[in-house]
Amino acid sequence: MPLATVNPATGQTLRTFDALDAREVERRLAAAEAAFRTHRTTSFAERARLLHAAADLLEADEREIAEVMTTEMGKPVTQARAEAAKCAKAMRWYADHAEELLADEEPAESDIKDSGASRGFVRYRPLGPVLAVMPWNFPLWQVIRFAAPALMAGNVGLLKHASNVPQTALYLEELFRRAGYPEGCFQTLLIGSGEVESVLRDPRVVAATLTGSEPAGRSVAAVAGDEIKKTVLELGGSDPFVVMPSADLDRAAKVAVTARVQNNGQSCIAAKRFIVHTDVHDAFAERFTAGMKALRVGDPMDEETQVGPVASERGRADLEELVADAVEHGATVLCGGERPDGPGWYYPPTVLAGITPEMRVHHEETFGPVATLYRAADLDEAVAIANDSPFGLSSNVWTRDEADVDRFVRDLEAGAVYVNGMTASHPAFPFGGIKRSGYGRELAGHGIREFCNITTVWQGA
Repeated sequence: MPLATVNPATGQTLRTFDALDAREVERRLAAAEAAFRTHRTTSFAERARLLHAAADLLEADEREIAEVMTTEMGKPVTQARAEAAKCAKAMRWYADHAEELLADEEPAESDIKDSGASRGFVRYRPLGPVLAVMPWNFPLWQVIRFAAPALMAGNVGLLKHASNVPQTALYLEELFRRAGYPEGCFQTLLIGSGEVESVLRDPRVVAATLTGSEPAGRSVAAVAGDEIKKTVLELGGSDPFVVMPSADLDRAAKVAVTARVQNNGQSCIAAKRFIVHTDVHDAFAERFTAGMKALRVGDPMDEETQVGPVASERGRADLEELVADAVEHGATVLCGGERPDGPGWYYPPTVLAGITPEMRVHHEETFGPVATLYRAADLDEAVAIANDSPFGLSSNVWTRDEADVDRFVRDLEAGAVYVNGMTASHPAFPFGGIKRSGYGRELAGHGIREFCNITTVWQGA
């Protein structure tokens, strides 16, 4: 894939970029190694000062960078501004909490004595340059949620961003430079996916984090495993949205619409499979379908637009193929399902009912505004349908019955369970999945410790 800004609202290529040559990649790897030697010794206060400065700059740039993101990948500009604001908030959160999250930990005094030590503790130390392979769908947030904790831990970052968001990638490097970070602390590598392996195999790169597709995750994990390097993977998701009889149906249906079409439906944690108890299925389906039909689809630069285009022509074709396969196998289209005329890679909000395991859409992720609707006879069947997926990123449950809540929290195969609310990410809560959704965690204390050397310190008498 060429490194280019292609506006998905028009299909026009606006800018192209040359990939870095081998000499420049080598220079940047050397700069990262040199920067780590110094950055690892800085105080938490100095790291926090720099990260606060970057957050302030990002906040000032909010409108400008939002338009860049919308131009490159098509999200409604109002959502792009919200993404920028969320990034600034997360940066400040890590600046303010990292020292506490990485404070030395002491075992019980009795255990220290039993080990024969006069003193013992655990210290979190930085690892070194970390390679981040990041996707286009949240081109700021996906990077910041890696970069903020990594830099506060004393690591340095190398960003290989998606090839269709090069301007956002370059902005991120410039943001940290403007904030006062020394050269080499955070660098963007404008390279193709074929160059990732050589960078990851370089001994100066100590670990990697990837958010993206399952094939990309397999590739990076295989190389890192061969090199015995730590990885964190956040891959696809096909999150269930379960509605039980005690739920507030009006609220559940309203949130369900937002949960499905946020970011034009291109979110790993977007609700995708709507599993509704038979007692309330028809009432929910009516409300949900009406809400999907009412969405305003259009120019993502328009302040009133709720759903813009999907990010690529291939992405739209994938949606069309999944919908066509479902219909061929007996699914009913409650709304949408047909490509609109005109330029750009638009696809309408779509609801499919009568989903069965024979359909591709039952097992594959729909990365766009397509929802699948299931009828469950009882709680047991709802759990079974929810877990009948290769993915396990997050989940949503709507019920006012605490016994239901306890059962879903116990049995749903996912990295998160959101009750009476939409899945979202917040710096105070760990984020990640199980099964083919990946492993490891981002955000919170769990995320900042992923790329630390967890060091035992034992001191004799």
